[in-house]
Amino acid sequence: MALQINATNPEHPALLLELPWHLPLEDWPEEYLVPLPRGISRHVVRYSRAGDEVIAVKELAERPALREYDMLRDLDRLGIPSVDPLAVVTGRTDDSGAPLESVLVTRHLGGSMPYRSMFETTMRPATMHRLMDALAVLLVRLHLAGFAWGDCSLSNTLFRRDAGAYAAYLVDAETGDLHPQLSTGQREYDLDLARVNISGELLDLEASGALHPSVDPIEFGMEICARYRGLWDELTRASVYPAGKYHYIERRIRRLNDLGFDVAEMQIEHASNGDTVSFVPKVVDAGHHQRQLLRLTGLDTEENQARRLLNDLESWMATQDDYAPGDPLGARPEVLAHRWVREVFRPTVRAVPLELRGAMDPAEIYHQLLEHRWYMSEHAQHDIGIETAVEDYIANILPKASKTLQPTAE
Repeated sequence: MALQINATNPEHPALLLELPWHLPLEDWPEEYLVPLPRGISRHVVRYSRAGDEVIAVKELAERPALREYDMLRDLDRLGIPSVDPLAVVTGRTDDSGAPLESVLVTRHLGGSMPYRSMFETTMRPATMHRLMDALAVLLVRLHLAGFAWGDCSLSNTLFRRDAGAYAAYLVDAETGDLHPQLSTGQREYDLDLARVNISGELLDLEASGALHPSVDPIEFGMEICARYRGLWDELTRASVYPAGKYHYIERRIRRLNDLGFDVAEMQIEHASNGDTVSFVPKVVDAGHHQRQLLRLTGLDTEENQARRLLNDLESWMATQDDYAPGDPLGARPEVLAHRWVREVFRPTVRAVPLELRGAMDPAEIYHQLLEHRWYMSEHAQHDIGIETAVEDYIANILPKASKTLQPTAE
């Protein structure tokens, strides 16, 4: 069989043809590789470059490679946080004509970290709680979309910084299945696998001395279950309110918005006696603040970053002379938002030297600067201004932090 490349973008096949597909992945020369840390995988994985992009190349049999490629494309269409599939390469042979395994090619997720690289220095329990939160949100989003993962674990997840928290991305869809809707049994099976896998991974870290002594691997494995169930219940449970108290429904929707979710479809029913009203969110979409920030400014960020930037944007708007909510003569929010991007956000981010940014994207840099400004203002007992905060952050914080913020890969 001749070499075949199935790709999502017409530019990728030409770039990928330059790679040494006639060699087993573990034998690729250093000149083709990008030296980034890797997580644990049951397959051979290497990182290379295709044009300006860093790619992850995973070697596996043809059928599962094609299946995972299609599954990742489906998740991308559903807006699920996962690695971006670029191509599947089949029909590989070595110089003697012997067949080689197919490969799945995905785009490197910029600023992402495999969990093991995060434990190179002992991780505090509070940070581990944030990882569990991120993984619980990812699993809930997958289940709401009808995706049964089949192998939820820290090893199959990538994490990105998200304004003091983390955002989790699925990196391995090989065992997954997509359904119109998952049953309770399917969800519980996934959750039980997550509990067992996470406990096992943490026990392995404990044995290597990389786990904080106060962390109980079994308890943290159980924590994913509690956090998942709490979030799932909040997003899906039916609420019964007294008739006429419709503001209770609005309050429930706002609470879901605060969690980062929009109610895209709902079901409201009056009881037969007319005394109560039942409200059930039928379709819940994640990314409430992301969509709001994107609509106003064009900035595409993680959810917590979007929430933080929106708060700063609203505070800045209130200081503008032409800000007049409800006044037809006042500037529209979109106009003010783009002015904020041009006059505040971009100049502040650009003040941070590129060589000190590490893996942080612009939204994360801006969040870090806002945090530093707040701490400095608290210490000084007055607002020190963003320019002063930027200068101090560059001089005293980033030189130390940049050593631990270098780009990482899947």
